[in-house]
Amino acid sequence: LTSTPQRHDAMAARRDGRGSTTRPAVRQRGHGSTTLPPWQRERKRERERAREREREREKREREREREREREREREREREEREREREREREREREEREREREERESRRARRKREEQAHKERTALIPC
Repeated sequence: LTSTPQRHDAMAARRDGRGSTTRPAVRQRGHGSTTLPPWQRERKRERERAREREREREKREREREREREREREREREREEREREREREREREREEREREREERESRRARRKREEQAHKERTALIPC
């Protein structure tokens, strides 16, 4: 039997521990890159997919957290506006109260003055 190049490569590979795909690939100096056997490739892909899912999950979690933060911010702003309106209504009410008291006091003073005027004019005989 003549030793064909392929057969020689296969034998050399087996001797170097890179030929069999049932064993984990043994990376040895000077033989270029070794490809992983199918089951290890599969496991590696699984790990990468798991990492990818984890990253996605974390991204979604951060997004939800930002959304909750924005919601809280909007809530605070709404409460602030509500308090502002409440203060405004309070000021308007106090203003109306003051105006009403001023009107009543003016009316009372005018009545007193008219009464005093009547009393003074009543004393003077015609």
